[in-house]
Amino acid sequence: MPTRHIQPMRRASSRLILLLFTSLLLVCSTLASASATLFLEEPYGRLGFFTATGHAAVYLSGVCADTPLILRPCAADETGVVLSRYDGVGGYDWIAIPLVPYLYAVDWPEDVPLFADAKTVALLRDHYRRKHLESVAPDGPSGETPGGNWYELVGSSYDRTIYGFEIDTTPEQDAALIRKLNSQPNESHFHTVSRNCADFAKEIINFYYPKALHRSVVADVGITTPKQIAKMLVKYNQRHPEIEYSRLVIAQVPGSMPRSSAVHGVVESFLKSTKYIVPTAVACPFCAGGVVAAYVATGAGRFRPPQDALVMNPGREPEPHLDTEDFRAYQHQLRSLLAESYPVTSGQNAGKAWAKLQARAKKDFDHDGRLVLQMQYGGRMVRVGASAENVLSGDAPPQLVRELLEARLQSELHGKSPHEVAESEVSRDWKLLQQALSPGAAPLTASSTTLRSETARGNAP
Repeated sequence: MPTRHIQPMRRASSRLILLLFTSLLLVCSTLASASATLFLEEPYGRLGFFTATGHAAVYLSGVCADTPLILRPCAADETGVVLSRYDGVGGYDWIAIPLVPYLYAVDWPEDVPLFADAKTVALLRDHYRRKHLESVAPDGPSGETPGGNWYELVGSSYDRTIYGFEIDTTPEQDAALIRKLNSQPNESHFHTVSRNCADFAKEIINFYYPKALHRSVVADVGITTPKQIAKMLVKYNQRHPEIEYSRLVIAQVPGSMPRSSAVHGVVESFLKSTKYIVPTAVACPFCAGGVVAAYVATGAGRFRPPQDALVMNPGREPEPHLDTEDFRAYQHQLRSLLAESYPVTSGQNAGKAWAKLQARAKKDFDHDGRLVLQMQYGGRMVRVGASAENVLSGDAPPQLVRELLEARLQSELHGKSPHEVAESEVSRDWKLLQQALSPGAAPLTASSTTLRSETARGNAP
């Protein structure tokens, strides 16, 4: 694979983008401020009711790492790391990963692919592992990609939507945590019931704010769950409004990867899983009634992670999500465009059609280290840029680029809810699509006001 060549100006520009990416995570106005953000990550897969509890991690904006196992304070141009506990990764209890790689398995936010499928995600994860994570996830005996859970270290946003609950910290607290974690043995004793990922996240937040978080004996039968500690952090902020606090949502990357599902506690997961609650209700109605009573009493169904959350996208500052009216206007515009372009199918399967093409494509990297797709089209091999930065710079016919962008928009607008979508992200994708439709034309301006006006007149973009 080609080695990435970065010119000084590009490196400076990329670092600036990274700073912008996390600037609103640092809520305090002083340069000395820092923050800890609890990541509540939605579950994916359907292996049982325990898996519906999702995953927990902590993003520390003022803590960086020399290696995935050695922490240090961040320099002025660095953006912190995500700490989490994993099961069966090199025998370690916790591992530190920089924010952008943790979310997207790339070094730079502009390299995030527009449309993610399983093969693309596997390639990006292994590419990053070979560059940065050999110490904790080395190659197999013949140089092959190793098995195990190391893939959980990077690219979390391909698998699931993530909610962030940020609380203010100080450099002095960061320094004390660094000393503590660096001085203690980093050895795994993972246990689902007593030493899971949520237990670790709880310990980190409680280090900054003692006794802020605790497990629930009723809602989670004594097991620490990601949803429970997120609820506790919200309640802690309500009791301490003087501490700066905010919420974020990091949407799952559009594509053909299975969509994540709502995060639950243990009792809630049991109650909402028919394969568990129905047999229980038949065999022991009293027991099922107890489950319902516990669910109602703990208010598990009333906690809404996306409430008041800003949307965070790579390379942009967090911003308010689209309101329902604007979201529906974008959906209408896309349906109109696809119906006009594909009258037989109305473009209903734009995402599925592109997913098949991308799955068969050969994946490679361009001279800047960005992902490109090589595929047969019109009797010749063409290259399509896979990210917003290089999608218009390949030698692919405009129609092929258009299909990629249409698939991206369809997944973006129909695979999510309004609280996960930001105006700037959709607007950027509309502009890219307009350029693919009419190379050299002025970019489409997709403001919410314009969309509402055009929707009322029945116009396509």
